[in-house]
Amino acid sequence: MLRYETLSEALQEKMKSDKLNNSLPQLGFGEENVNRRNMSRDRANLVRTAFIRDIDKIIHCPFYNRYADKTQVFSFYKNDDITRRGLHVQLVSRIARTIGKALNLNLDLIEAIALGHDIGHTPFGHAGERFLDELLFGNTGRHFSHNIHSVRVLDSIFPYNISLETLSGIASHDGEMELSEYHPKKLTSFEEFDRQIEDCYLDKSNVKKLVPSTLEGCVMRISDIIAYLGKDRQDAERAHIMSNKDFGNGTIGKYNAEIINNLIVNIIENSYGKQYIRMDDEHFAELKKAKADNYLLIYKQEAVEEKLNSVVKPMMKELYEKLLEDLEKKNTDSPIFTHHIDFVNSAHYKREVPYEETEKNQIVTDYIASMTDDYFIDLYEYLFPESKRKIVYKGYFD
Repeated sequence: MLRYETLSEALQEKMKSDKLNNSLPQLGFGEENVNRRNMSRDRANLVRTAFIRDIDKIIHCPFYNRYADKTQVFSFYKNDDITRRGLHVQLVSRIARTIGKALNLNLDLIEAIALGHDIGHTPFGHAGERFLDELLFGNTGRHFSHNIHSVRVLDSIFPYNISLETLSGIASHDGEMELSEYHPKKLTSFEEFDRQIEDCYLDKSNVKKLVPSTLEGCVMRISDIIAYLGKDRQDAERAHIMSNKDFGNGTIGKYNAEIINNLIVNIIENSYGKQYIRMDDEHFAELKKAKADNYLLIYKQEAVEEKLNSVVKPMMKELYEKLLEDLEKKNTDSPIFTHHIDFVNSAHYKREVPYEETEKNQIVTDYIASMTDDYFIDLYEYLFPESKRKIVYKGYFD
């Protein structure tokens, strides 16, 4: 039987009273405190406020379109009902704004972080991220992390003058690290932020040390987990990998709608009026167990892992080496020039250093990370027409 929790009567009365008496908690980030690299640009007005400007820049970023054909969890499926990364960021945004509205936080800041948080993600999900990290590190000694690359997309490849608050939330969004409490850590300058980002390139373990600088960033971080926890189960069932009946029915439930509702309610119940985001011990333990169950029954499917490692990994290595060679030989007919460098430069953003003068391994990494699954496959076939390596999708009627 489905179980949906509700806020306690005491908190409901408190929230109604606060709203009626105009005494809602004032813990959201104030727009007047926004911090940008260039404060003379992108000034807020009554229509386009500070974080609405960030949202507009993110959704009009040329790489935003590519969310629609990037693996969230399930690669190799022709199935319009299985979540792609484009839907995931919308789900995160909706969940985070639901929590944020109840806590009277800055909803535009939440939306900006949510919509931008995965814009630097690779094709083929976390496996693709892992393979690209190995290639970049092997060639340069520097690491690739999708959240750090999301910052690079919005701050360097396209120098949008995005706010520090949005970029910090994106960098520290890692939904793989669940906590029972999320305490924001104040970030005062881009100098400090840039040092944090550089530390993550040099040592990937530093990614886990990043902390959101705002309550809005904290809300978005836990919402990232809530958004995929039940949805991945729903997708796995639609892909005929497993059934929801395979999961236990704990405190938070086992179906997507239950999980979303019950975790949202518990977070609001334990966070209202506080300077941190919290869920109680029981719900946190159930969240951790549900995530562990997902790893066991979904994410570590041997057949999928084998296909990624035996096919996608060597394909990515061949692509990386070929594109790097084309750059070094200045083969301007190569897609890395015609499809990537020219494409980035067509945005006409002023840069201190022209994009094509970026370190060559970084340009190759930028290009591969920007690809959709289908584009990656087509580019490989275009560059290596004689290769026997093929990715065969599970079709609609298979």
